[in-house]
Amino acid sequence: MKSLFIILLALGFSMAFDVQAQPLPKTIQPGSLKNTWTKNELIEPAALAAIIKNPKAAKPLIFNIGVVDDITGAKNMGAASEKENLARFKKKLAKLPKNTPIVVYCGCCPFDRCPNIRPAFQALKEGGFSKGKLLNLPTNLKTDWISKGYPLAK
Repeated sequence: MKSLFIILLALGFSMAFDVQAQPLPKTIQPGSLKNTWTKNELIEPAALAAIIKNPKAAKPLIFNIGVVDDITGAKNMGAASEKENLARFKKKLAKLPKNTPIVVYCGCCPFDRCPNIRPAFQALKEGGFSKGKLLNLPTNLKTDWISKGYPLAK
């Protein structure tokens, strides 16, 4: 009886701590996704924030391809893991010159679990965009952008 109590107690604690965790899609396991970008294809949050804050700087097009808050100036495309949203993103890209500076980001979860950044970044590559960048949010938007006080849309 004592061991049953301990098992139920342990189960209760684990369930209590999992309540706020975002479940992963069933097909994605932590650490299972490979990066499809190089270090040169990343832009650091501090660099993008400085560009956004500088009134004289040429601004890249910024696309939120996830389910997170919008960075100042970002166009929200919705989660790129959903076919309709990825198609809408590709349609936007098709109208742009190939040398357009573009930044995509998600930040819903760590890079190794994010179902949105790979399809969106692959669309940039397949579209031939020479100035396409992925915002380097290896942990999430809250940790790597918001907590640093970088600009969000109002």
